[in-house]
Amino acid sequence: MDIQPIYGIPALRVNDSFVISDLHIGVETHLMKNGFHIASRTEDMYDCILENSEGCDHLIVLGDVKDAVPGSSKQEFREIPNFFERLKERFNNIDLVRGNHDTNIEEFLPEGIRVRPSTGMVIDDVGYIHGHTWPSESTMKCKTLIMAHEHPAVMFRDGVGKQTTEPCWMRGKFRSGCDRYQEFPESFIVIPAFNRMLGGSPMNVVNGTFLGPLMNNDYLDLDSAHMYLLDGIDLGKRSDIMVNDRYELRNLKRGPRRR
Repeated sequence: MDIQPIYGIPALRVNDSFVISDLHIGVETHLMKNGFHIASRTEDMYDCILENSEGCDHLIVLGDVKDAVPGSSKQEFREIPNFFERLKERFNNIDLVRGNHDTNIEEFLPEGIRVRPSTGMVIDDVGYIHGHTWPSESTMKCKTLIMAHEHPAVMFRDGVGKQTTEPCWMRGKFRSGCDRYQEFPESFIVIPAFNRMLGGSPMNVVNGTFLGPLMNNDYLDLDSAHMYLLDGIDLGKRSDIMVNDRYELRNLKRGPRRR
């Protein structure tokens, strides 16, 4: 099984499949309601897929095609159908694993797009889930599980306490299936959000929290998982690059308050 990140972008190539997640088409409408007027990035995402998917005839989207939840925005109704109509001309097969933002996603999709359950699907011993809910037992029988939902990023801190984040991959091993699963994968991959407008959630913060149920249990060996930048640089084990969060650093720099 050939599973390789595509250089410089948050996408995987798995044999002849192009795998992405977290498009959040319509996020600009949400930002506009908060006073930020930003042009839609949907066309940029479409161009990125076409430019980097040579040799792939299968597109897999690991959930959160749309952004608004609950409800839907005019932008989503305007952009999502056209986005997938054009992708149908490029790919022979398109699978969408339902994410937590994908309520009534069928209303937006042209015929021929297969919507898979949020509990996941398996193709050639690789499991695919969004990550906001528990995978099915059949999905957990795969050898490698690919998940999204977390929008993974790595936080860097310099000598004066300034912090920056960059999107990243996480790749590691399962510890066990505990009492929930009799069989479970050998390894896991957490895929970054394809929409770069979303930023990311730092995965290497002391006392940080995660979103999905698998990430919040003892099933995954997160400390030994390796973190990779989009250009392929291996940053090493997560346990070796942990940083304090912003609140702790701010208080350390300020010191105790005087009355």
